[in-house]
Amino acid sequence: MAELADLGIASMRSRCSEAEWEARINLAACYRLIEFYGMADMAANHISARVPGEENAFLINAYGLLYEEITASSLIKINAAGEVLSAPDFGPDLRYGVNRAGFVIHSAIHQARHELSCVIHTHTWPGMAVSALECGLLPLAQTSMRFVNISYHDYQGVVLDEAEQASLVDDLGDNNAMILRNHGLLTVGRTIPEAFNAMHRLELSCKLQLAAMACNSPLNPVPQEVLDKTYMNYQPQTRRPYGVMEWPALLRKLDRIDPGYRL
Repeated sequence: MAELADLGIASMRSRCSEAEWEARINLAACYRLIEFYGMADMAANHISARVPGEENAFLINAYGLLYEEITASSLIKINAAGEVLSAPDFGPDLRYGVNRAGFVIHSAIHQARHELSCVIHTHTWPGMAVSALECGLLPLAQTSMRFVNISYHDYQGVVLDEAEQASLVDDLGDNNAMILRNHGLLTVGRTIPEAFNAMHRLELSCKLQLAAMACNSPLNPVPQEVLDKTYMNYQPQTRRPYGVMEWPALLRKLDRIDPGYRL
């Protein structure tokens, strides 16, 4: 994995609060974990996180870095208008900025839902495949029953026009997961671990659906009342917040195999 020194980026730790630095570490870890679990798309896609204690400020990746290269110090802080508030000195050979499409999608959600800390968007082949199916995501197993009431957003082209922000927010509603039809997957969370947990399970749900459908055998239906009960068992009011239990273990995993995210 690439180290911070390989890119020649100075540490941002002295230029931000302790709360922001912790958010940077967790967000960089999330990027590395998305890469580790096979959900990255080279330098495309984005994960953004709100900066604690700062109104309408959030962190996002520098467009052009691979997920495996992203560190706490390489993240760019922008506001809701897309203006850069702080950024590392990438030097003359690394002219990285913020991707327009990433700003349009992520800023829309951050501005509309202030209770959310993190937004994750992916272009995995299972996610894109399910996004292209008319049936959408099917509740075929317990994992996918968590998303019985998942949101959908119809494809309107590459998301460059801010006019699409309103429909993105409306379609997401109060959900924590949405399928962007003919495009990919999106999850949100009150914390970075919560958003990652949702994306990991949503990706797994897409994989299991494609595997089951590929068997060309009748699918076993689950009664609606069972689906509804299972869905409710996954809701916030019935359990501890997602990500609380496994996130420390995931950070320990990264510290063993890929500790450069902390730089």
